[in-house]
Amino acid sequence: MEGDIVLIQLIVSVLLYFVIFFGIAFILNMLLRRTWLMAILYPFVISLIVGDSSFSEYFTNTGEAFSSTFTKMTSLAPVDIIILSSGLVGTIVSGFVIKFLRKSGYQMF
Repeated sequence: MEGDIVLIQLIVSVLLYFVIFFGIAFILNMLLRRTWLMAILYPFVISLIVGDSSFSEYFTNTGEAFSSTFTKMTSLAPVDIIILSSGLVGTIVSGFVIKFLRKSGYQMF
């Protein structure tokens, strides 16, 4: 029973991260007209989510902030890596969808 609940949570989390980051990347692509911007920024966003350091600490206490974030990211569980990877896949799929729509003649803003 416990394994079933964990599997359901994993599936829901993967779908949620995919859809959320697909949507954010799609909106940024429409507004800024930079197709792969969110795919490039995604590792930085994830380091802010995963790391314990605040945004300002990356500028004021750079070495310690990046060191602690790197340590935390390398110690993630495989389930967490799967969930975070689904967000990256969502941003990449968003880039392909935007390119397809632009090639098909749709112009957003």
